[in-house]
Amino acid sequence: MTHEQTAVPALIYCRVSSKKQTAEGAGLESQEHRCRQYAETKGYNVEAVFPDDVSGGGDFMKRPGMVALLSFLDAQPGKKYVIIFDDLKRLARDTSFHLKLRKELAARNARPECLNFKFADTPEGEFIETILAAQGELERKQIGRQTAQKMLARIEAGYWVFRTIPSYRYKQTRGEGKLLVRDEPVASIVQEAFEGFASGRFPNQVDVQRFLEAQPEFPKQLPGCKLRLQKVTDILTHPLYAGDVQAVKWNVASRKGRHEPLVSRATFNKVQRRIAEGARAPRRANIGDDFALRGYVCCDACEAPLRSCYTQGGSGGRYAYYLCHTKGCSEYGKSIRREQLEGEFETLLKSLRPAMPLYRIVRDMFWDAWEQRNAQSGQSRKSLANSLRKIESQIDTFVDRIGEASSPAAIAAYERKISALEEERLLAEEKLTGIGAQNGGKDREAKEKIELSLAFLANPWKLWETGDKTLRKLVLRLTFLERLRYCRSEGHRTPQVTVPFTFFEISGEKCQMVPRRG
Repeated sequence: MTHEQTAVPALIYCRVSSKKQTAEGAGLESQEHRCRQYAETKGYNVEAVFPDDVSGGGDFMKRPGMVALLSFLDAQPGKKYVIIFDDLKRLARDTSFHLKLRKELAARNARPECLNFKFADTPEGEFIETILAAQGELERKQIGRQTAQKMLARIEAGYWVFRTIPSYRYKQTRGEGKLLVRDEPVASIVQEAFEGFASGRFPNQVDVQRFLEAQPEFPKQLPGCKLRLQKVTDILTHPLYAGDVQAVKWNVASRKGRHEPLVSRATFNKVQRRIAEGARAPRRANIGDDFALRGYVCCDACEAPLRSCYTQGGSGGRYAYYLCHTKGCSEYGKSIRREQLEGEFETLLKSLRPAMPLYRIVRDMFWDAWEQRNAQSGQSRKSLANSLRKIESQIDTFVDRIGEASSPAAIAAYERKISALEEERLLAEEKLTGIGAQNGGKDREAKEKIELSLAFLANPWKLWETGDKTLRKLVLRLTFLERLRYCRSEGHRTPQVTVPFTFFEISGEKCQMVPRRG
């Protein structure tokens, strides 16, 4: 009989309390090494090692490694094993779960052995074991309390202490510890989503969802690079993006954080208003994917939006059509070829191009106005600074009144007023900071966006012909005031265009010199 056949079979259980310890340290490896040395000195034959990198809050059944160990024992009921632990606290840092685990091991003919504690099946030994298990539970709860207190103090000081959200990552900074910083390129993607939803570029949260799903760099949570719509709502309503931190479970009210905000407070508030005003639109699998004008062109007879569909031809081909689906309408069920309707629209869009001399005049006038605005920024900054001082003075006044008040109702009213003034103060500070940054990168970024806007006014067809669905929707919203009306026999009716294109209509053949007198 060989040594391995006569040696006592053993299993090793190792545990650290977090995955971070596994990644950054050698806790599991060092525990296993010490346990193997112990098994060698005892003459045990180690058959398997079961590691864990979660604490389970004391409950051993929440640890995958311990569950696997018990399942291993269940699979070999006739075999007696020695379970080797590095430390008594590896069993369970909870007295009741410790005793329960001891019973579970005993029921499976498994005997625990520990490197720094000797188990004894005596009243005295059980008493000492219970005391040490209780000490481990006490230490666990004390560590948890200290951690919570430190986190509370940090968040009250304006630091985020919980798990990061898309667009941010933690960075160790000197004098401040872990601080949230922008995580590019995700930060720029989420910033564009916020600004697009606030400006109306994305009419609803479903459009934001499609935009985020189309970005390869944005982390997805579902197969097929898809996102849950609830994830979009969570992003658009998280105050962290506006530079605020809060902890509802600890009664820590919203306050200005130490991290860089992703969007301005005004933009964030506008997004919240848009979310509160309307429900999220339901998502449809094929809405508008193959029909560029679906939802934007309506029947001239009943003014209901035209539907779109495919039909199967005799040769097996598929043909795309728009049609009215309103019962009782004279055009009900009468189809219009997609190529015809969308081709006539493209001709219409190409015609909305101003005469270049007039466009240059408008462009120069705009930039003159832009320069005047920059010249007035100094006065605006002075005015905002005065408003900020008045708000701070009002806050100090109400704080003094709280100290003098004895009525709970009056104190509550003063606190509500202070909260409202704090919001005004933060908005004023943000505007003041924005004015101060206009001569820097933000001013250059604004000029680039204005140049793009002017290029769109010069020729909206250029943006349409890219074929991008989001850009095409933007062209439709920025060019036309209402849905386009289409008549099967006459084509597109005269559209109601937006103010810039209405102004440009005086160009071309309609623009003539005033005749001289006489």
